[in-house]
Order: sequence, then structure tokens, then C-alpha cells
Amino acid sequence: MQRLKVAPAAPPARFAERTAVVAVVGLGKIGLPLAIQYVQRGRHVIGCDVNPRVVETINAGHTHVQEEPGLDSAVAEAVTQGALSATVDTTAAVRQADVVVVIVPVMVTDGHEVDFRAIDCASVAVGAGLAPRTLVIYETTLPVGTTAGRLRTLLEHSSQLQAGRDFYLAYSPERVSSGRIFHDLTTYPKVVGGFDADSARAATIFYGSVLDAEVTQMASASDAEFVKLIETTYRDVNIALANEFARYADRRGLDVAAAIAAANTQPYSHIHNPGVGVGGHCIPVYPYFLMHDTNDVDRELTLPQRARIINDEMAAYAVQRIEGATGSIKGSAVLILGVAYRGDVREHAFSSARLLQSALQARGARIWAVDPLFEDRELAAMGYTPFSSEWSGEVQAIILQADHQAFRSFDVSRYPNCRVVLDGRWAMSPKQIRQIKVLGMEYLRIGSGQGAAVSARERGAR
Repeated sequence: MQRLKVAPAAPPARFAERTAVVAVVGLGKIGLPLAIQYVQRGRHVIGCDVNPRVVETINAGHTHVQEEPGLDSAVAEAVTQGALSATVDTTAAVRQADVVVVIVPVMVTDGHEVDFRAIDCASVAVGAGLAPRTLVIYETTLPVGTTAGRLRTLLEHSSQLQAGRDFYLAYSPERVSSGRIFHDLTTYPKVVGGFDADSARAATIFYGSVLDAEVTQMASASDAEFVKLIETTYRDVNIALANEFARYADRRGLDVAAAIAAANTQPYSHIHNPGVGVGGHCIPVYPYFLMHDTNDVDRELTLPQRARIINDEMAAYAVQRIEGATGSIKGSAVLILGVAYRGDVREHAFSSARLLQSALQARGARIWAVDPLFEDRELAAMGYTPFSSEWSGEVQAIILQADHQAFRSFDVSRYPNCRVVLDGRWAMSPKQIRQIKVLGMEYLRIGSGQGAAVSARERGAR
């Protein structure tokens, strides 16, 4: 039976009221903190996730997300107060909701194609429970046009309702980082774009009631999608530029760190730091979203495409730097410090450690990995060989890949046969660097200028 369609004349003020029930679809590292943010603003929240273990953990008053300070106690309190519950039945939760916030992952395949499967399924489930006058907001990073096109179509087909006439539809990209989500929610303006003007106003009313940050309203959902892709692609391109500067410095005996620091004293220069690569769910992924609907790849968005190649090549370049100092590493043991994509974040998505491992394998090296944020069984499950202290005497090269705080006290003297340490994140302390040099090891950094001597040796060999 087709549902009664009710045209929402103007955005109702109830979206700002504490009686409004919020369904958060996707209880991952961002979705669960968002749910807590809404609870702490007086909302009743129903969290939805396809993983029964996640749902069971939350309903027991615990969290599976470990990176956010204070999240575990906040979840316990919210569940105890009856303000937060979780379910695997998204459709049933949406039937009870006034506002639905969808934060389900969209990833890219190994071939750099956008994988919509998870968010497509979530959208169908949301549509099946959608009632007139409900506000649906997507926070997942999406290719431009996805909210108003693909996802709107799924919602309308599943609900037999029409966006802009029977329900409100908006897009508002998440702009937070793991480990500091609550801080970021209060700091960065909330960008909002609607399928139509009323939807934009409805979303603005809602976010204005649950966040302290300013709300910035864009002309459309597609404009808001574009904002997030610009943000992340800018960082990828900036890092690629820094990496090219670093390689230039290495060839000419220059110190790129000092040059970048000096250049950035000019207020219009904001050069990032070079390194062994770019990892995480965002920066190495979302440029492909921007290129998703590019029709002429030879003429449009060529800079983001090239930046992706440059940044992914840095792992192989790091291995070249090591071989420039030691000669061939075929058969040599190399220790990778950190498999996480970012320091002190227990997440390994698209980590540069993976590219380093591949580059080292291509040169015939033996590779071990250590990371204080992961157990050995977890490292093995990811495809790394966990390091054991009994092999310390075999290590001939060390690469710092993740700048964990724990590595600030890393003692290289435990590796007596190590010949070179490559600081892939410019993170080692002056004390550590002095120790490396006193022990007769070579200390390398991307862009430190030491590549000039290597190039001279290579020219002499030819």
C-alpha cells in the first residue's frame, strides 16, 4: 500500500527541539561520537549498524571505538540513562526518527573505482522506514552529485515518497579527525547543502541545535559535497608538492625542512611536510571521488591525478634512499616502525607501511614490523611479519613510518648491525639523531639533502 504523501511546507522547528529523535546509521569511528554529541544535546538517539557485535557492545554500555578520549564513559552514561540504544534493524529505527544521519563508509577498489555498495544498502533500508516530514542527512564523503542523484533515487524508490515534497534531504560532510572528534565538532564550521531550499534550512536548524560551531550553508547538496573533496584533495596535492620539493633538495644537497619553514613565514605560503607517503581513509581516497565523473582525464583534474601518483611513489623513493646509503638490500632485514596511517591513531587504512612493504619486497628485503597500537596477531592478520627482539642483531635498516609518541624513546642501540635509519616522518628527537650518528649509523630524512652525495656516487659508478 502506498503511503500518504504530505508536503512539508516549511522546515518545522521540531528539528531543534529535544523531543526530536535522531537515528544515526553507521556506528563507526565517526558515527558513534556523533551519536554521543546528539545525546549530550538532549536528543534520544537510536544507533544503527549492520555488525551485531557493535550493536551488542554499545547496548552493553561499552564502545568498540578506542581512539576518542572519554567516549567509553560517555557511551556507558548514555545507555544507562536510556538516551542511546543500538540496533541492526535500520528500517525500524528510521520509523521512529525525526532526523536520520547517515555516516556509512564509501571506499575505492584496488582499481580506484568508487564502491557504493554499503551506502546503497543503507539508503534502501532508510527509505523502507522513511515517514513524511523526516529529515535525512548524509555525512559520508561522496562524489559530487551523489546525494541529489543516486541516493535520492534509492530513498524515493524504497519509500515511495519524494524528496523536497514529502521529506527533507541534505548533505553535510564530516570534517573531523580520529582522536579529536569532539574538539573538531566545536571548532570547524558545519557545511550544509540541501536538495532544495527547505531541506537546507531544515538541516541548518538541526545542526544549529546540536553543535556549537558555525553552520555554513551552501547553494546545494552538490556544492557541499564539492567542499569536502576540495579540502582533502588540496592536502594531497600540497603534500605531493612538498614531496617533489624534497626530492629536488635531495638531488642538490639542500635541506627542504629549513626551506619550507622559512617559506612558510610568508603568510601566503602553507607548504606541508614531505614524507614516505599519505595514508588513511581520506586523503589518499577522496581525490578519486573528485575524479569519479571526470569525462576527459587528459584535460580535467590532472593535478590531483598526478599528486596521487607522486605520493604513492614516495615509499619506493624511500627504499632508493636506503639503498643509496647501504647498497643493495637484497636479503637484508628491514624493520618498519609503525603500520598505522597516522601517529597515535589505531587505524591502518591505506597506510604507507603497505607501500613500503611492497617496495622492500620488490628489492628482495626481509621485512619485519612493530607497532605498539597493534598486537602481533593483528599485525600478522594485516599481512606483516611481527618483529621479535631475538632478531635485533639481524636488522640492517630501520624506517620510521608512523610518528607514535612511543617511538620518541625508541633505542636504536638495541640493533647493533643496523646501518641506516630513515626518519620517514621527521619525528625523531635530536637525542635520537645524535645516538644514531654516535653508533655509526646513517640518519636519513626525505629532503635532507643527503641524496646529492648518493647521486654523485651513482654518476661515478656510471
